[in-house]
Amino acid sequence: MGLADALYRVVMRRNAVYVTFVVAGAFAGERAVDYGVHKLWEMNNVGVRYFPPPHISSFVVRVQIMCLFYDP
Repeated sequence: MGLADALYRVVMRRNAVYVTFVVAGAFAGERAVDYGVHKLWEMNNVGVRYFPPPHISSFVVRVQIMCLFYDP
């Protein structure tokens, strides 16, 4: 019970400290998971070329419409 009591005294006694601890822990956990997944992705895809899928934007739509009406 010594560790639980020490944790309570340091972190959970005041609400502001507890909320700060939770937010900082969530941020650090998110960064750790993001880093781990990124490294795992890179390790599994060594030597693979990645072409991102084309995104439809207003520019692409305008070019496609212009090509429909272009008569050489």
